[in-house]
Amino acid sequence: MQTQHYPATDNFLEALLKSQKSRLGAVFSDPSTYRLQVIFTRINRDERQMPHFTDYFYGVPPDTYFYPASTVKLPAAALALEKINDLQIPGLHRDTPLFTDPLPDINTGVRRDPSAASGYPSVAHYIKKIFLTSDNDAFNRLYELIGQEPFNRRLWEMGYDQAQIRHRVGLPLYEAANKHTNGIVFQAGNIVLYQQAAQCSGLHFSPREDFAGRAFYNHLDKLETRPMNFSHRNKLPLIHLHDILRSIIFPEAVTNQQRFRLTEEDYSFLYQHMSQYPEESTDPIYDPEQFYQAYTRFLLFGGDSKCRIPGHIRIFNKPGWAYGFLTDTAYIVDFANNTEFLLSASIFVNTSGVLGDDQSAFEETGKPFLKALGEVIYAEEVQRNKKILPDLSRFKPK
Repeated sequence: MQTQHYPATDNFLEALLKSQKSRLGAVFSDPSTYRLQVIFTRINRDERQMPHFTDYFYGVPPDTYFYPASTVKLPAAALALEKINDLQIPGLHRDTPLFTDPLPDINTGVRRDPSAASGYPSVAHYIKKIFLTSDNDAFNRLYELIGQEPFNRRLWEMGYDQAQIRHRVGLPLYEAANKHTNGIVFQAGNIVLYQQAAQCSGLHFSPREDFAGRAFYNHLDKLETRPMNFSHRNKLPLIHLHDILRSIIFPEAVTNQQRFRLTEEDYSFLYQHMSQYPEESTDPIYDPEQFYQAYTRFLLFGGDSKCRIPGHIRIFNKPGWAYGFLTDTAYIVDFANNTEFLLSASIFVNTSGVLGDDQSAFEETGKPFLKALGEVIYAEEVQRNKKILPDLSRFKPK
């Protein structure tokens, strides 16, 4: 049986946020300018511990474009694990060394990974780096493993029909170049377990007209005085992102169509590293001064380098930030107070109109807003009486 989704029939979220208007500041006062979108999912458990969801929405229309930035790494992690399962090759698993061939004029090859204890790249290690520090190269290597066309067709098959994952991140490549993906080899010792030749996507995306800003800095750091065109860039609507997270956290409570083909062990692996802090990782190892505890925790903790997150709270999330767009999608758990909820939000913090010069806006406007938003929802949920307390044991860190 599939769990029910209950659409909200009242203005609970809007009323709650309005009651905290001064705390939520400029972003909440002008949601259209900031392209504010919020999705909050209240979770109630039944006698069998099955979750039942009530979804609340606030902000601009859901078809308003936001650049997803690094949030596209969330489905990439799940689809890379799914691909390994689909291959059904004995001895091939997420820790198997994954070697990437160079693709001239597009991307280099990978034979070694000095950040890995083994010295070798692997799907598992790339996924760790994606969640611990939002590593761009790690995503790009999974994008190349999955392939542009299979990546999108699988998301569309799952019902995410507005998604367009069209390019690597952090690399200034033309649209045609991102259709090409490197050849890869899974190899254990001298034994080649699987080899995939370089591919070229034949996918045609539906046309879009998505723009932002009035000027932007290009990849040569040169200012171009025209709106930035996002029509050929990645697109992942917030509702899709929210539902992808829901399907990973609660695979038993979504439809078969929306469920990734993952094992229980896959989910445990994802939960461990989605909620892990860089300082807790021993493989890879990070400098805690650069990658502090809340480095990727925007909702509730605002990415604050000085804060210490209480041990009884864990956040399973994937944020993204680029070109003035700031997004976070999170499942937030308080083990001490038997509290859980899903919260996703996206904002466009650039008010100067010049994209690429956004860091101060992220720090002064964006992250403080997401922190306050998380605090408002958390405070509401932690004091809410629950008929049946949730069993959160599967989400406790190892």
